[in-house]
Amino acid sequence: MSSSTRDPEVVRVSQKGQATIPKTLREKFGIDTPGEVFIYEEDERIIVEPVPSLEELGGIHADTDRERGDVIDRVRELKHEEHRREEARTNRFRPADSEDE
Repeated sequence: MSSSTRDPEVVRVSQKGQATIPKTLREKFGIDTPGEVFIYEEDERIIVEPVPSLEELGGIHADTDRERGDVIDRVRELKHEEHRREEARTNRFRPADSEDE
């Protein structure tokens, strides 16, 4: 019997708030590991959505009034913000350089 990705699956959340996305869903939605996903709230639900690559985004809004590159710029901005947060987390654990030397 094969399982459907529509069937709910219980996933444990660790003490750090981490949860594992089931392999069938990662494969179906092309979520690489390690990789990135968007997580946001919509209609009282938590949504997990793969972050598309910049190549996948090219031209997706060509028929709309948006300026060319708006979506790509927003994804770059989000990735840059995440990089800054990760860097800040890493720096918190680095020993401070001694200024006395």
